[in-house]
Amino acid sequence: MGDKLVEIMAWKRQEIAPLMRSVSLQQLAELNASLPPVPSFANHLRRQNGDLAIIAEIKRRSPSAGTIATGVNAPDQAIRYQAAGADCLSVLTDQKFFGGSLDDLESVVSKFSDHPPAVPCLRKDFMVHPIQVHEARRAGASAILIIVRALSDSEIRTLAEAAAAAGLDALFEIHSEPELARALGQGAKIIGVNNRDLAIFKTDLALSERLIPLFPADIIAVSESGIHTPTDAHRAKAYGAHAVLGGEALMKSGDPAQLITQFRSA
Repeated sequence: MGDKLVEIMAWKRQEIAPLMRSVSLQQLAELNASLPPVPSFANHLRRQNGDLAIIAEIKRRSPSAGTIATGVNAPDQAIRYQAAGADCLSVLTDQKFFGGSLDDLESVVSKFSDHPPAVPCLRKDFMVHPIQVHEARRAGASAILIIVRALSDSEIRTLAEAAAAAGLDALFEIHSEPELARALGQGAKIIGVNNRDLAIFKTDLALSERLIPLFPADIIAVSESGIHTPTDAHRAKAYGAHAVLGGEALMKSGDPAQLITQFRSA
């Protein structure tokens, strides 16, 4: 099997090429000032009582799982997650591989205007250029994803600076010790260990178990992928995760509220 992440990133760079234009930090700061404030993604990931925070993902399909919930309505799913007590949401905006769109993110944020309180949303996509940060802020995201393995240090720095200027948090995603060092070197405050190898889409929770104990104490630690059962969530909390990101299990659950409660009580 070829490296799927390389394939995805090649497509993403091709996809956004027609949209690319210079976006300065000042322009991003001005955009942020002109729009309503968004809830803090980072602040919602450290629960004061020490319970696990839950990032609930809206995902219709994936290269690893195939079809998950093709016809799901993103705003309706977001309200289900809100009612279930999710701390944050992750909204897939990649269409080709995950069946999402920027419209999904915009409609979710808009739905919260009618059904407060707003839940902080991560724009889950393959970020390569500040124009995508600009899009995320306009759509109402609270955070962007930075996949360390997929980017050069220069690209990571550019995206992190763009996110800060736009008033967004950045979730740095890693899969190894060298990637952890790179993330810390770029000033990461939130780091997620993706238990799924994006090259071959094999999942192993032992990866978070090995890497999260290496995080400095001030880093918000997230365990991503492979969280299907309360036992998985308990395992994540035991090795130091402040939050877990659940997608497939929550999307397929007939009762996400019960599953979120079980995850959190781990």
